[in-house]
Amino acid sequence: MLSQLKSQQNLAGRIFLTLVLAAICGGLVNADSIVLKSGQRIDGEVLKVQKDTLFVDIGVDVIRVPVDQIAERIESKPESTTPKSNTAGIFQTADLPERTVKELVSRYGEGVVLIQTPDGLGSGFIINERGYCVTNFHVVEGQTRVAVTIFHRSENGDFERVAIRDVRILSLNPYFDLALLEIPSQKDLKFRPVFIADDDSQREGDNVFAIGSPLGLERSVSEGIISTRNRNMDGIVYIQTTAQINPGNSGGPLFNTKGEVVGVINMKLTFGEGLGFAIPVAYLKHFLRNRDAFAFDRTNPNTGYHYLTPPRRTNPGQPYEVEKK
Repeated sequence: MLSQLKSQQNLAGRIFLTLVLAAICGGLVNADSIVLKSGQRIDGEVLKVQKDTLFVDIGVDVIRVPVDQIAERIESKPESTTPKSNTAGIFQTADLPERTVKELVSRYGEGVVLIQTPDGLGSGFIINERGYCVTNFHVVEGQTRVAVTIFHRSENGDFERVAIRDVRILSLNPYFDLALLEIPSQKDLKFRPVFIADDDSQREGDNVFAIGSPLGLERSVSEGIISTRNRNMDGIVYIQTTAQINPGNSGGPLFNTKGEVVGVINMKLTFGEGLGFAIPVAYLKHFLRNRDAFAFDRTNPNTGYHYLTPPRRTNPGQPYEVEKK
């Protein structure tokens, strides 16, 4: 009887430590819930089931739970990440769960690319399996030769640099500083697109992170918060963020904690730290849905993105004075 009491006390102690550790870790995605006869609950991934013991991964440790102490086991339902195509069918949205930055970088980092032109470097991100890629207008401005580097994860988990040339410029919008590219399809390489967030999904104080190639340092990750979601500059509102932004980040995605793109990074204030800016997805979606209006034609510089300077007035008088005459 005494040994049984000690065994129950030891189990209670391990369960208490388990609950503390689970609280510190913030829980696991797709974790099973194990309700004990004592009323306590353990959330974790069941790794192995033996005749009288369950081995449960709680994130920081693997514990043993006696089967005779379990009142109920609630198995997790697989998360729904089925993408929902928009009306234009060019980008995708999805109902995604929140994850850690480490998990999100591993899951969606392959969709972020390095943009290369004869004049410099930038970043971009793939939005569909056809190889459509978004970046900034100023990254490819005045260029006709564009290349990208995709960081493909191999079967053994290592990243491989895949350089792709002859990237097509499809559409340009200098006012919103956006560009749409098409990466040629590659044999034995499947494009990994990212998902676009809802227009009004982000708020001040929300955690965000950026992936890009600042100063050519590939696959760099920086984290911060949204300082304000509607900073006005020259008639356009931007997302202001504390995530570190540097030259080379331009055109890269700003992600939320679900791995959805909430903005397109395009600038920072000179001589200021923690003052980066991104183009909201509302502008991005408008650009993508009306991409035909901004179509690029290398043989005609006046199509889609270039506007002629209006002629100067030769009469110095005011318009109403001219009408009176």
